Amino acid sequence: MSERVREILSWYRSDNPGTLANLARLLNHGRLGGTGKLVILPVDQGFEHGPARSFAPNPAGYDPRYHFELGIAAGCNAYAAPLGFLEAGAADFAGEIPLILKLNNSDSLTPGGDPCPSLTGSVKDALRLGCAAIGFTIYPGSTARNEMNGQLRALTEEAKAAGLAVVVWSYPRGSGVSKEGETAIDVVAYAAQIACQLGAHVVKVKPPTAHIEQAAAKKVYEKERIPIATLADRIRHVVQSAFGGRRITIFSGGEAKETNAIFEEIRGIRDGGGFGSIIGRNSFQRPKKEALEFLGSVMDIYAGKTK
Repeated sequence: MSERVREILSWYRSDNPGTLANLARLLNHGRLGGTGKLVILPVDQGFEHGPARSFAPNPAGYDPRYHFELGIAAGCNAYAAPLGFLEAGAADFAGEIPLILKLNNSDSLTPGGDPCPSLTGSVKDALRLGCAAIGFTIYPGSTARNEMNGQLRALTEEAKAAGLAVVVWSYPRGSGVSKEGETAIDVVAYAAQIACQLGAHVVKVKPPTAHIEQAAAKKVYEKERIPIATLADRIRHVVQSAFGGRRITIFSGGEAKETNAIFEEIRGIRDGGGFGSIIGRNSFQRPKKEALEFLGSVMDIYAGKTK
């Protein structure tokens, strides 16, 4: 085991050996294994956005097995998905890539300003499928935040007792924040802090913009002259907000966008000390050959092989 992975595991001394072993599985697997960096393939979009919006650009993605094959061939650290997709391939690909079972999901059929995902899986399901971790989404800013936080607390307690790691998607959204505020630097940093306080081992947030949402926070950012001009500056601040960088903080890939723009964003995440990315649509909506080349380039950036 590399010294970097040993260092990261030392941040989680309250956890049992089973949980530490599963964290090590995530950190030691794939092309970035041992570097302390992570590139995870998430495929929850079929549930969240619908099948056509998710898979029509690359119809091979309608088949759940395709995503196992893509994550394995690309050398991703892990593959994350809801219950149905993992059940459809976990036996065929057992042991070939660490799995993260997403335990709650939203759908886009019912509009509403304050999201509250439904529970769609359990810790028992994660153990049955051989997962290394559970995943859970919270929406700071939603009026339903207390319900989500309570669900996460209970699931985290159960997962840790069973030796599983916990990955939290912390996405500010709802009537408490504006649309621009969902990715504001102060709000994203706050979201990372909340996920850490709720016991997450790995925190997933969106890359932040330089917008500051909260008036009270704006005064502090200006008084203390917190650097937020560049993406690397903002990433550095978000990582700092995740317990001084002692919690693994990764960043979402977001909606499909131009390749060079993604690579520039990845460089900013790397230069700011981010631990990696969780990239879904920008990966699986490409033809497989192109997706493998794309993910390889992302991993090369995190490994420092390219500028």
